[in-house]
Amino acid sequence: MDALKIKTAILAGFDWGARTANIIAALWPERCKAMVSVSGYLIGSQESGKMPLPPKAELEWWYQYYFATERGRAGYDKYRHDFAKLIWQLASPKWKFDDATFDRSAASFNNPDHVAIVIHNYRWRLSLAKGEPKYDDLEKQLAEGPVITVPTITLEGDANGAPHPDASFYAKKFSGKYAHRLIKGGIGHNLPQEAPQAFAKAVAEVDGY
Repeated sequence: MDALKIKTAILAGFDWGARTANIIAALWPERCKAMVSVSGYLIGSQESGKMPLPPKAELEWWYQYYFATERGRAGYDKYRHDFAKLIWQLASPKWKFDDATFDRSAASFNNPDHVAIVIHNYRWRLSLAKGEPKYDDLEKQLAEGPVITVPTITLEGDANGAPHPDASFYAKKFSGKYAHRLIKGGIGHNLPQEAPQAFAKAVAEVDGY
């Protein structure tokens, strides 16, 4: 945003993109005019990562534990295309995407630092890897679960097969004008791509908040 000389912007995303938007909105609200966040409030911390979940919920995070091993790192490096495709299928069980649709996104996995970034992220969540010391103060702020003050719309698909919190658990994390939308029709985890009109509509709506 600084490089493009954009003072404020509406931030919108899902998964890691929503997590990034949440963090910017929480720490630098003056730069975030409003936000659209798929699956709600996604700011985490190493402390929260230490809390065990019920067995069924832990099962949904199987790949996190796979990535904690050297075998997992090597396996993801070798099979990243097939691995990601499996995750797409599990996370969006009703989305009948074709190979061409997947391959357009999969091209980004061929970045030379892709595997290292993914593995470090999941190991950091389990306190198996250290973060960047210069961001320690920011991490302390995020670990407190800061309330997000900017106008926000959260979205969820009615067929999201990925781990995600119920909307009732995070509504109180948004203190500005807020709305939640459940997008129906077999919409899974990748809501912006599966329901692009609903996603764009939310961005346009929150711009008027």
